[in-house]
This record gives sequence, structure tokens and C-alpha cells, in this order.
Amino acid sequence: MSEIKASGYPNEDENVSKETQATNQQSLEEEIHNLRERLHTLQVRLQEEGGRPGKNSHETQTPAKDWDSVGHGLDKYMVERYSRQIILPSFGVKGQSKVSNGSVLVIGAGGLGSPALLYLSAAGVGKIGIVDRDCVELSNMHRQVIHTERSVGIHKTKSAKQAIMQLNSSIQVEEYTEGFTPENALEIVDSYDVVLDASDNAPTRYLISDACCVAKKPLVSGAAIGTDGQLTVYCHGDDGPCYRCLYPTPPPATSCARCSDAGVLGPAPGIIGTMQSMEVLKILSGIGEVFSKKMLVMDALYSRYMVVKLRPRSETCASCGKTPEITRDTLSSFDYCSFTGQASPSDAATPGLRLVDDKHRITVEDLVQRMNPKHLLVDVRPNHHFDICSIPGSINTPMTSFDASLVKNMFEEGSYEEISVICRRGNQSQRALLELHTIGLDNAVDVIGGMQAWSAHIDDDCPIY
Repeated sequence: MSEIKASGYPNEDENVSKETQATNQQSLEEEIHNLRERLHTLQVRLQEEGGRPGKNSHETQTPAKDWDSVGHGLDKYMVERYSRQIILPSFGVKGQSKVSNGSVLVIGAGGLGSPALLYLSAAGVGKIGIVDRDCVELSNMHRQVIHTERSVGIHKTKSAKQAIMQLNSSIQVEEYTEGFTPENALEIVDSYDVVLDASDNAPTRYLISDACCVAKKPLVSGAAIGTDGQLTVYCHGDDGPCYRCLYPTPPPATSCARCSDAGVLGPAPGIIGTMQSMEVLKILSGIGEVFSKKMLVMDALYSRYMVVKLRPRSETCASCGKTPEITRDTLSSFDYCSFTGQASPSDAATPGLRLVDDKHRITVEDLVQRMNPKHLLVDVRPNHHFDICSIPGSINTPMTSFDASLVKNMFEEGSYEEISVICRRGNQSQRALLELHTIGLDNAVDVIGGMQAWSAHIDDDCPIY
């Protein structure tokens, strides 16, 4: 027998083995086919029932199966997929049914929106809208966990949709790449049950709140910067306040820091964004106590969490008061940039400050020509920024403790003939320059574009951060 086997003729055992393999392969193919059929059926049902714009999708249920005694409308695939949350007594099949037939609009696919989108899609929210006009950057990676390295340069809504479909292909996803504007706000918000604010600027926050007030949609709001964060729910219940109720006058533009300026530790927005997704699920399913009329304040660095009670809806609020100024007819014409004193987030490139005359400003190319032993280059970035990267020979005197007199003494004692001031982007250096001019250093100049321009045009090995 060994010679026969060696010659390549199969024995009886090998015939049985091949028959078994063929049977297993056929069973596997049939199972894959059945799963695809179930998935297709589910996608069609979600699009036809749970995903119609402007429809309160909670009201639509599929015909009950023989084993569905309460008429929750979930099929076998959905029950098995979401079983670990369905078996929660407080949630159950009714909660899952509402979530699967519900819809949420997530404005911002960044640090807050990323975890929120992942958990909402994993939980089976029937329809998810994603609003963002930006593309993925390498500096996003440490906190915007829905994106990958391969997503760099791709539109954030596209990248987020790809991640969602890989996680749960039964979800209906709508992309809004043009951003959220007064002109399109109500048309978009009207199509969803809940809105999740994951934006990062005051004009957009006021716009989102106003649109939710007009459309009567609950708004789950979150914010995170550095290692701090906060969470609340606006426009919920009979007397739940809106954003404008709490902040009728916008804060100074100088106090509205963004991650690109102030920095952020990745888990901070991750925690808040995850909690936002929890609030959305509670609102859609109708379980638990929603974070309305109270705000969670988080100090993650020292593990401190505090809940602050908020005042109810203001009767004099311009958005949700008794006689609102902002209505369905007026919202599109409201100037949120002028109101907040901040540049429009829809501007592709916001120009830098212009505090000094152009004759007192030089380019990075001019700076290269100036650099010699008789030239003093003053870097006014914070110490920890200077530690990241710096131009050889520059002196670090942070703007937070800038003393023009000390710089003048340094200039005179060192017998320097020229002085230039540089910062990160060319804004703080102008403020320092004004102080130097005030005390008589009229020949001082600042560098347009700062270290970012240096990295882009002179030393491409120097990081842009």
C-alpha cells in the first residue's frame, strides 16, 4: 500500500477525507450566502424604514416574527448581534428596537466625534449623519481614533464612514462634507432624532444649539481641551436650557482655545465623546436619567469629576425664550461670526494677525540672510514649545513673561546690530515687537509665519506641530 500511495493513487481514507472537505466547503458557502442575504435584507429595511429623512423612525416597526411576542421587530441577526445589551433589564429588546430605528447627527469627526461614532454604530443606531469639512491629518492620530494612518489626506467623513461600515455594515451613514452653516443647518437637523455636538469653536456651537431649538431636537454637547472636559444635554424636556440660555453673551475670543493651540491629551476627548454616545443611547431608548439641567466637569489629570446644577430654560433667551429672535425664518441670516467675534470655521485659511506695519516684518528667507554673529533672534514661544524645535542660536524669552527692557539690555550688552522676533505662527511675535518698539528698539522686526514658515520653506526636517 505504501508503494501505491507513493505513486500518487489515493487510498480509501483519502477519498473519505476529500468527500468531507467538499461537504464542509459547501456548508461554508451556504452559510456565507445566508449571511449575505440576511445583511442585504437588513440594509434594505433600514433604508426604507429607519432611515427616511425627516421621519420619526421610532414609530416604524417590522412585522413580528412567530417568536416575537411583544412586537419589537428585531430579527434573529439583530438579537444575536446586540444580545449583550439587549439582556440588560433596563434596556431590553424595546430599547434596542428604538435605537435601531433611531437616528443621530454627529457634528465633528474629531476627538469627540470619533469615539462617539464608533460606539453609536456598534450599538446599532439605524442612521448616522456625519458633518465635517476637514481632511485627516497626522496630528489627529493620537485622539481621533476612528481614523487610521491610511486615512491621512482623506476627508474625515469618508474615513469615518469607512470605519463605521467595517464595524457595522447595517448602519445607514450620511456624509455632509460642506460643513454646518446657517444656510444648511435646519435642513440637516430636521432629518435626525438627536444631535451630538463634537465641534470645537464658538460660532458653530451657537449655531448648533439654535438649530436644535428651532427644530426641537435634543442636543448632546461635549467639550475637551488639555486634560479637562465637560458634558451636558441641551434642549431636552420642557424646561431644559439651550447653550444660549447659559451663555447669552459669548466668551472673549481669546478665552476660546483650540486643541491646535492649547494641546490635548488623547483620552480626555475620548472619555467625553464616549459619554456623549451614552447620552444619545439613553435619549433614543428612553432609559435612565439624561444629563439635562446639569453639567459634568472633568479634570482627568487629577481624576476629579464634578456635577454642576444648571439653571432651567431662560424665558428671555433669544433662541428658546417666550419671544425668540432666532426662528426658522431668521436663523439662516444670523451672523454667528460677528456675534462671537471669531472667524468663520468654514474659512479655509484664516489670515494671521496684522498688528504692525509690513516694513517691520520679514520673511523666513530674509531671516536666513540676517543670521550672523551681530544678529539677535528672540523666540517668544513657551519653553515647552522651544524644547520641541528651535533655530540654532535663537534665545527663548516666552511671551507669557516677556520683558522688553531685558531684551533691550541683552541687545545692547551683546553689541548686536539687528534683532528679529519669531514665534510659532507669527502672531505673538508681533505683540512682542510692539513692546520693543515702545522702548526704542525701532529696528526690531518680526518673522512672518513664524516657525511654521521656517519648517515649510527653510528646514523641512524641522517638525510642524
